Amino acid sequence: MATKIRLQRGGRKSYAFYRIVIADARAPRDGRFTEKIGTYNPNTNPATVDLNFERALYWVETGAQPTDTVRNILSREGVYLMKHLKGGVKKGAFDEATAQKKFDAWKADKQKGLEKVAADEAKAKKDAAAAQLKAEKAQNEEQAKKVAEKKAAEAAAKAEAEAAAAAEAATETPAEEAAAEAPAAE
Repeated sequence: MATKIRLQRGGRKSYAFYRIVIADARAPRDGRFTEKIGTYNPNTNPATVDLNFERALYWVETGAQPTDTVRNILSREGVYLMKHLKGGVKKGAFDEATAQKKFDAWKADKQKGLEKVAADEAKAKKDAAAAQLKAEKAQNEEQAKKVAEKKAAEAAAKAEAEAAAAAEAATETPAEEAAAEAPAAE
C-alpha cells in the first residue's frame, strides 16, 4: 500500500483550513485517512502550522511520500533535517546528543529569524501609521489655514460694510441737521 502525507481541506468557502493526514495514495483528497498528524492554516500571516513532530518524523522515516506543499511544510518545521541527522547517527558520523544539539541550534536560529521578520513588520506598520498621522496633521493645518483666511476675509468684508454704513450715516446726519435747522429758522 502506497502511503501519502497530504492535506485534507476543511473550512468554509474562500477560507480554507487544512488537516495534515496520512492516507492511502488511492484515497480521495477529503476521503479516508489513516492518521491526522497536524493542521495548516494558510489564512494567517505567516501561515500557522500545528504539527505532531514525532509522528510526522515516524511516517517520513517509514517511507510515506508527502505532496509538494506538505514537503515544504515538513521542511520548514525541521522534520527532514531531523531525518537527515538521524541518518548521520545511524552511519556513526556523530552521536545522538550532537544531532539534537545541531537541531536545537537550527530551531533557535529559525526562531530568531521569525522574530526579526515579525519585528520588522511591526516597525513598518508603526512607521506607516506615523507617516499617515503626519500627513493628516499637515492636511488639517492646511484646512485650518484656509478656514482662518476665509474668516479673516469675512471679518474684513463685515468691517468694510460697517465702515461704509457708518460713513453713510455720518453724511446723512449733517444734511438732516441742516434741514431740521432751516425750518426752525423760518
